[in-house]
Amino acid sequence: MHKEGKWAKKIISIQESDGKWGCFHSLSQFYNSPITTEQALRRLERLGYTIEDECIQKAVEYMNDCLTGKKSIPDRQEKVHDWNIFTSMILATWIRRFTLDNPNANIIAEQWAGIISSAFEDGVYNHSKYVSAYYDILGMKPNGGRLIDFMNFYPISMLSNCLDDKTEIALMSYALNKEGGIYYIYDKQLSIVPSCFESREASRYLGAIELLSKYKYAKDKLRFVADWLIDKKNIDGKWDMGKMVNDKVYFPLSDDWRKKETREADCTERVENLLKDLLDK
Repeated sequence: MHKEGKWAKKIISIQESDGKWGCFHSLSQFYNSPITTEQALRRLERLGYTIEDECIQKAVEYMNDCLTGKKSIPDRQEKVHDWNIFTSMILATWIRRFTLDNPNANIIAEQWAGIISSAFEDGVYNHSKYVSAYYDILGMKPNGGRLIDFMNFYPISMLSNCLDDKTEIALMSYALNKEGGIYYIYDKQLSIVPSCFESREASRYLGAIELLSKYKYAKDKLRFVADWLIDKKNIDGKWDMGKMVNDKVYFPLSDDWRKKETREADCTERVENLLKDLLDK
């Protein structure tokens, strides 16, 4: 219902002919674009766009070309991590958020699934095994740059349907109890719900929970979040996270938030979609 709104139209209007929106991961003063490809995809996904839409098809084709070396993202290379590993991870993640039928992205997902399976093969996280599998599976040399911490948006998003039951259960327990949360999304322990529901912190917290909600064991592991959300329902049977959550990422969905009813409808839509994942699996 939001696909014809002003937010989507504005983003689509500046998509380049090859499917990108300027740099992929980080804004650059050397590239004349107000938004990155990743930001555009994140926002369009929130507004209801899928692989059935032309703008997403073009973007996925572009990302696949970058993943296979036919093209390259225009971002300045970061020296902290191995650049090829980092870019393949983010490209594969975003392709798989829209389609699971891309063989090139699926190969990357299988590699990361192998790494995580090795790291949690004892039922708990073993950093030495993570490091060993990281080097072996990705073919990275020990001096090739700092290892990527798997507790960030990309691996957590990419692996929701790739792990065996034992590994998934162990990973979810680790993710919920890690003090730093999920990098790029929420930087606090996920087993502790935010103290204030009407806040950007709570919105980012839901962003992290939305990632975990795609795992098979979400219903078992995240029941406490469902209970928290149900408790936050207002007297009218709806949810309102307040004006401050208007961050142009998660919200708004509707064109105009000047009316409380519109903001409330957007917040309710988001919470109900999450509860469906948490309670209906």
